Amino acid sequence: MCAIFGIAGHPEASNVTYLGLHALQHRGQEGAGIVSSHEETPYALKKRGLVGDIFSSDELVRLPGRQAIGHTRYSTSGGDKDENLQPFLVRTASGWVTVAHNGNLVNAASLTARLEKMGSIFQSTSDTEVIVHLIARTGEPDLIKALTAALAQVEGAYSLLVMNQDILIAVRDPHGFRPLVMGRFQNSTVFASETTAFDLIGATYEREVAPGEMVILDLKGKEAPRSFYPFHEIAHKKCVFEQIYFARPDSVVYGAGVYETRKSLGKQLALEHPVSHADMVIPVPDSGVYAAIGYSEQAKIPFEMGIIRSHYMGRTFIEPSQSIRDFGVKLKLNPLNGFLNGKKIVVVDDSLVRGTTSKKLIQHLRDAGATEVHLRISAPPTIHPCFYGIDTPTQKELLASRNSVDQIRNFIGADSLGYLSLDGLLQVCTSKSQPGFCHACFSGEYPTH
Repeated sequence: MCAIFGIAGHPEASNVTYLGLHALQHRGQEGAGIVSSHEETPYALKKRGLVGDIFSSDELVRLPGRQAIGHTRYSTSGGDKDENLQPFLVRTASGWVTVAHNGNLVNAASLTARLEKMGSIFQSTSDTEVIVHLIARTGEPDLIKALTAALAQVEGAYSLLVMNQDILIAVRDPHGFRPLVMGRFQNSTVFASETTAFDLIGATYEREVAPGEMVILDLKGKEAPRSFYPFHEIAHKKCVFEQIYFARPDSVVYGAGVYETRKSLGKQLALEHPVSHADMVIPVPDSGVYAAIGYSEQAKIPFEMGIIRSHYMGRTFIEPSQSIRDFGVKLKLNPLNGFLNGKKIVVVDDSLVRGTTSKKLIQHLRDAGATEVHLRISAPPTIHPCFYGIDTPTQKELLASRNSVDQIRNFIGADSLGYLSLDGLLQVCTSKSQPGFCHACFSGEYPTH
């Protein structure tokens, strides 16, 4: 899970890109980068750290031009290394090219091995560099043709922004795994992983970049954006976990408001797993808040903020170290002592992966005086790993892959445990205009080989 942002035709392109990346910081906190283009020359800056710490006003001045693309990184492929920071900027026989990528390529390893045998030298361990080498290998001076030929060889998830001195291209894989939206800012065209980036800069949301669509912006002329569909049409398989967890609640993803969707998931959860005698519904903040509101409304049980979150720790779900993850529960989530004393509570969260955080949290809630703790999860059990851009653990580390619901309940110490059904999830998320979701992490039904 990463974020991409791009803009063409604006005198402060790098400043606007900085703001867009700031609004998308939740999609990746390891590092960020911007490449701008001025008078056919690229200018680049990428570093480890948060967007606000990397791009000072002095640094942004060094990124001139009327077009820019940017990226925030959350490592799911290749690891957390400086050389994996994006956008990638390379020089080919036909000029320079820069690429920003959200998603994972499932055939990256085999493509890398093939390219290395042909003499390619890789500077990173990111699957995105595979795309760069494939573009260069075509020998095609036309970037649109080169990119189309390159992407015809890859399989998996990609929402891409690709730019050279002449054009900026936005493209989404034919399945549509990762979101990508298009808008207008003043007289400029903008692209982003989520609409929340448009809200910050005051851009107008126009539409999604459709699965399999390639949108081309002419950076030199006055031509309107043009698009075409260069790939064979296949079934859409948008990542349903974007709606459950990843996207910001103030975004519109796959044509639906994330806030409203998460509330609806909570309502469906209350219908499937009611707790009629509970005194209150409390969320695991912040990710469980909106589903808990829906659960409370449907069950007609008071909603309370019974757990207070410290915002000075990162998400425990994406911490790479098990020791930090366990310690983080104590630092991050603090139940309200006294307020919970003698109460029977429903705790709502959006996922239960390894179970260690939930186990410790439930014990903290009992220590705070709760007499009953009923855990409700607004998603199905996570049984399988994701290969399309989510850093889920290996299957043997996923608690639900080797334990029944009752065994999980016993392990975490809850009085009861209820997951949203897959049918219930898809019923909430699917509409006539937005069919087709990837739910492989729940069902094991992978759209690619």
